[in-house]
Amino acid sequence: MSAHDPVGRRAFVVGAGAALVTGGAVSGARAAVVAGPLPDFHPALRAELDFPLAWGNSPIRDFRAWRRAARAKVEELLIVEADPRLPYDAEFGARAEHDDYSSELVTLSLTRHERVRAALLTPHGAGPFPAVLLLHDHGAKFDIGKEKLVRPWYDSTRLASARSWAEKYFSGRFVGDELARRGYVVLAADALGWSDRGPLAYEQQQALASNFFNLGSSLAGLMAREDVRAAGFLAGLDRVDRRRIAALGFSMGAFRAWQTAALSDDIAATAAVCWMTGLKEMMVPGNNTLRGQSAYCMLHPGLSRHLDFPDVASIAAPRPMLFLDGGLDPLFPADGVRAAHDKLRTVWRSHHAEERLRLSTWPDLGHVFVDRMQDEVFAWLDTVV
Repeated sequence: MSAHDPVGRRAFVVGAGAALVTGGAVSGARAAVVAGPLPDFHPALRAELDFPLAWGNSPIRDFRAWRRAARAKVEELLIVEADPRLPYDAEFGARAEHDDYSSELVTLSLTRHERVRAALLTPHGAGPFPAVLLLHDHGAKFDIGKEKLVRPWYDSTRLASARSWAEKYFSGRFVGDELARRGYVVLAADALGWSDRGPLAYEQQQALASNFFNLGSSLAGLMAREDVRAAGFLAGLDRVDRRRIAALGFSMGAFRAWQTAALSDDIAATAAVCWMTGLKEMMVPGNNTLRGQSAYCMLHPGLSRHLDFPDVASIAAPRPMLFLDGGLDPLFPADGVRAAHDKLRTVWRSHHAEERLRLSTWPDLGHVFVDRMQDEVFAWLDTVV
């Protein structure tokens, strides 16, 4: 701006639209932010995602070496560092007895910053037992977390909320209690923002995530580290056969399940219900992920420059994995599910282990984990752990 140009009346190029700006007016401009919201050049960004570290794309041809490299990249981008020497210092609390199993609360250190309360279910009889790390969903419902999957015998208010949630998504069942009746030790803990560690308000999620980044940390990275630590705690219990531990989750819990399997050698098998897709197919106008908010629980910045979602899950190959999807699930477009399944199938096939990978779609169901889906998972678990 000069004395001869008091309002900065100069022309300049704006992006690819080459808009002429004169005295604050825009001529020939086009929207730079479009539905989603997405940058108007999002197709170009999506096309550039070629996942160079994926198995088959990477120049690393030895699978064990690839697995180490891929896991190392994921761990680097979690931002939150592992602390394997940290003691759990478990404290056991309120307990209840049922016909086939007992329930108790346990408080433990999953990171050096915070103590976390979890529900631990143990079958009656002589162990050691197989075990399931049970990982709760997001659901934009924060007053309950572990209670979505384990009947909260210790809190009548949460019990009412949990029953309503179980009716909506799980045919009225508490999945953790069903597993305990079938002879599994079950551990379920709250993620940050849920139940004892909340409740978080829906519109606060992006602020919470950005504050983590400003503090040199990561919300999604914290969740990943805590889930791995929870698997380690379960493996260390005398009542558990550490060779027979599965991870199981629905929705965001499914994402957490296969992510934990990728990062932890304590997980022998994984069942993921209603969370698997190709990233490119998910990043399209109208998809729920584009709203932000809940996406931050599963967002590791920079990871998509290296690996797609099924590539991360494939780090756990050729251990047994079950991916269960609803054909009417509005959160995961069918082409994204197919693309992910194709990638997973290629990895397990390269190990001559296709029988260890089960890809199952219920065409008449949406984003749910109802009783008949549960029965399929339970029967499958009985054969692999």
